[in-house]
Amino acid sequence: MLILQNISYTHSNKEVLFGNISLTVNHHNKIALIGSNGTGKSTLLKIIAGELQPVSGQRIVDAEPYYIPQIFGQYNHLTIAQALKIETKLNALQEILNENVTEENYTLLDDDWTIEERCNEALQHWQLTDLNLSQKMETLSGGQKTKVFLAGISIHQPELVLLDEPSNHLDVPGRQLLYDFIQSTKSTLVVVSHDRKLLNLLDTICELSKHGIKVYGGNYDFFTAQKEIENNALNQDIQSKEKALRKAKEKERETLERQQKLDSRGKGKQEKAGVAKIMMNTLRNNAENSTSKLKSVHAEKIGGISKDLQELRSALPDIDKMRFGFDNSSLHQGKVLFTATEINFTYSTQSLWNDNLSFQFTSGERIVLKGTNGSGKTTLIKLILGTLEPQTGTIYRADNKSVYIDQDYSLLDNKLKVYEQAQQFNSSSLQEHEIKIRLNRFLFSREDWDKPCSALSGGERMRLLLCCLTISSQSPDIIILDEPTNNLDIKNVEILTAAINEYQGTLIVVSHDEYFLEEVRVGRVIEV
Repeated sequence: MLILQNISYTHSNKEVLFGNISLTVNHHNKIALIGSNGTGKSTLLKIIAGELQPVSGQRIVDAEPYYIPQIFGQYNHLTIAQALKIETKLNALQEILNENVTEENYTLLDDDWTIEERCNEALQHWQLTDLNLSQKMETLSGGQKTKVFLAGISIHQPELVLLDEPSNHLDVPGRQLLYDFIQSTKSTLVVVSHDRKLLNLLDTICELSKHGIKVYGGNYDFFTAQKEIENNALNQDIQSKEKALRKAKEKERETLERQQKLDSRGKGKQEKAGVAKIMMNTLRNNAENSTSKLKSVHAEKIGGISKDLQELRSALPDIDKMRFGFDNSSLHQGKVLFTATEINFTYSTQSLWNDNLSFQFTSGERIVLKGTNGSGKTTLIKLILGTLEPQTGTIYRADNKSVYIDQDYSLLDNKLKVYEQAQQFNSSSLQEHEIKIRLNRFLFSREDWDKPCSALSGGERMRLLLCCLTISSQSPDIIILDEPTNNLDIKNVEILTAAINEYQGTLIVVSHDEYFLEEVRVGRVIEV
């Protein structure tokens, strides 16, 4: 069992990341920890793993956690055996088998006589049979590193497994192995992920936000259904408050107009009656005070409703605040944009593909490029874009405007500030205030306009690039997305999905995220 009681964590700069987080995870539970980037999901997972200490609160764990962090090359200096913390046992076993039978070696082995057999079986299961345990981690791809640590689960057989974005670097076969493991394991799981297919395999969704942690007793589809109910109720509350605000303003106007008429009528009667001047001044002051009190009462009521409305609107999902405006007027459906006839590319005299490729695509199609890591998807993209030419076969490219968006959003210039970057795409001569309106629409407020692009998160970079594309005078004929969801949280994946679904040109996607591919309605596969 895992119990967190009133856990709080503060950054070194004294900024509170989260406070008073409480969560209970029972044996064999499989839970997801989701939330926007920056809410502290990875930090909370490290606290559960015992790698970070909270500033307050209590962590109770009755089993040693097996923790797989996001892989960023931090293990490159280690061998596979060292990274998996099995080198000592393996060495002790080898020494004993070589007849160096000492008490120290027996102690180090700790009666774990099947350690080598489990290692071989685990590596074989995770399709790593070509690796050896003395190999350095730096020689492995991102997907292989992730698989090494996943293999470690079978080796160590922990009761509690903590996974931080485990599917990020995995190709489709690797992801399927991960999904199979999640479904079949009896271990308790706590998973941080934005892979929505994976999230649907878990039985509880825990959403971490600045307000704390909220538990939804179901998989991701159940969570989205509940969020839709909540958002519908929120929208109804907003509409109700907007109506109340209109009525309050109308009531204020009517009341003040009526009071002014009464005051005017009273003044006229007093003048006809020949009321003394000093008394007239007193009556006028009384009328002004009465009007002032009325204004104050209505202003207080309107201010209260406005404040409530502002709070409700701030709770809206970000995607509901955004407006996309791709200009699709110059796109012509069905126009042949690209034709490849028996093409191939050669690296060091070796052809990249066993069979030459022939295919064609037209304007408006939605295509996914599929293939295992190293199969030549990136080369094919360069051939489509015209930055490479085939050594075999022929290519026809129609005159077109193409945009290539990689997972780092490298089209953005890190030396520029946010507003300057938007201005770079301003081919339609928009005025400064119009560009700033677009930036606001994509959630870049006044405080963000002078922020350098180098300081933006993955989700912010994606939103800025989408904003820039809408500022440009013309939609591109072709948008190519290369693993676009890898560095995005779920909120920003949904923003990207909504933008892409408004786009009417040709979409070519390289992605292992099957849920995303379904959401953007990919209709055709080109396999390499």
